[in-house]
Amino acid sequence: MAEQGSAAAEARHSNPRTVTGRVVSDRMDKTITVLIERKVQHPVYGKIIRRSSKVHAHDENNTCRTGDLVTVVECRPLSRTKCWTLKSIDERAREV
Repeated sequence: MAEQGSAAAEARHSNPRTVTGRVVSDRMDKTITVLIERKVQHPVYGKIIRRSSKVHAHDENNTCRTGDLVTVVECRPLSRTKCWTLKSIDERAREV
């Protein structure tokens, strides 16, 4: 019985969630705020609507800027609100 639980936990940790979003804030030290948008279908009316959520992600080298398109990966909790880590910067924001 214990072997099944550990196997399930190991499978969950070996394949963490990876999402793509836009950086909306980089004002904190080693932390970015990423806006993740997804499209879902309304359960009754069937219309496609946009849902969004903001997550805090760990940016070790402070390389991201506001407006960058980034990929973040789920990790262990690093603080009270931060449980994502920066994986890659997919597209840089234009310089203004």
